[in-house]
Amino acid sequence: MRRLLLDTHTLLWWLADDPQLGRQARTLVKDARNTVMVSAASAWEISIKKAIRKLEAPEGLSNLIEDEGFESLPITFFHGERAGALPLLHRDPFDRMLVAQAQAEGLDVITSDDRIQQYGVQTVDARS
Repeated sequence: MRRLLLDTHTLLWWLADDPQLGRQARTLVKDARNTVMVSAASAWEISIKKAIRKLEAPEGLSNLIEDEGFESLPITFFHGERAGALPLLHRDPFDRMLVAQAQAEGLDVITSDDRIQQYGVQTVDARS
């Protein structure tokens, strides 16, 4: 059993059945023995990018997450402190929050962003 955190793009690839999401990543997400989590930071990022028309994404994201059997991961005060204390290897605040949550909660991140691995968290290449 693995505890997985989907990066925002990985979540969107999953929901769209995008071929960029690789076979290994799909298998891990589909495996009922694994816990798959989606951060509130991803909902926040998607909402902002939709509002400024940089992204098209489905409506009713929280219902879709639930329908997929994924768990929502709230942002805690501890996560916020941890994200703020991270070295500036990555400037994206949403990705920094995902790193902080992965560190704090012992999660492997499914991502295609190589910079996330620089923080010492376990990652799975979303394209593999």
